[in-house]
Parts: sequence; structure tokens; C-alpha cells
Amino acid sequence: MSIGTHLFTLLNGAFVGRDEFGNRYYRNRRARAGRRERRWVIYDGEAEASRVPPEWHAWLHHTIGEAPIHARPKRPWQKPHEPNLTGTAEAYRPPGSELRGGRRSPATGDYEPWQPT
Repeated sequence: MSIGTHLFTLLNGAFVGRDEFGNRYYRNRRARAGRRERRWVIYDGEAEASRVPPEWHAWLHHTIGEAPIHARPKRPWQKPHEPNLTGTAEAYRPPGSELRGGRRSPATGDYEPWQPT
């Protein structure tokens, strides 16, 4: 968190709640006439938007009015969070990718290139 965000939160923020990842959510203390309430998140650790749970995402984007302070029960089909690794060294690189050496298995013989007639 930058010093500017820290100062803005100290001066203008009202703490709303915390999610299971430790992220803290805030709203403006003072409402401005004719304007929508401002809402923001302070991440616990690295700022990665994929670590915002769906219910808090809905609150941040004014899809729901009340903050989801009480955790919803997890369904058996829900998977645990996995970070978005795009752009990192741990990102998925399929076989044949330039970033994985550029080598791919040879063609198996079932490929016929298109030939114009």
C-alpha cells in the first residue's frame, strides 16, 4: 500500500469488514450528495484482484447494497482459491511454447496441409 492510499484511508475511510484472505474493506465516512458511495479494498500482502471473494467483489462494484460481513457457507463443489499466475515464472506454458524452449513433439502424420487448387 502506498503512503497516499494509507493517508486517504486514515482520513476518509470507515472500516467495513475483512475477508478470509485478510483483505480489509472500506467505504467513505462522509456521503456526498448526488454521488455514489466510494468503496475500496486494502490487500493483505500482494495486491492481486483475483483474491477478492465474489461476495466482496459484488459489494465493491455496488451490485449488492450491504457488505457481506457474515461468511457464506462453502459448497462441496467450490474449489479453494488459486492465484492468477499470468506474467509470472510459474505461469502455465503449453508444450511447444517459446517460453518453454520452443520444442514440440513431431507431427504424427495425420495432418494434411491445405493446398489451393
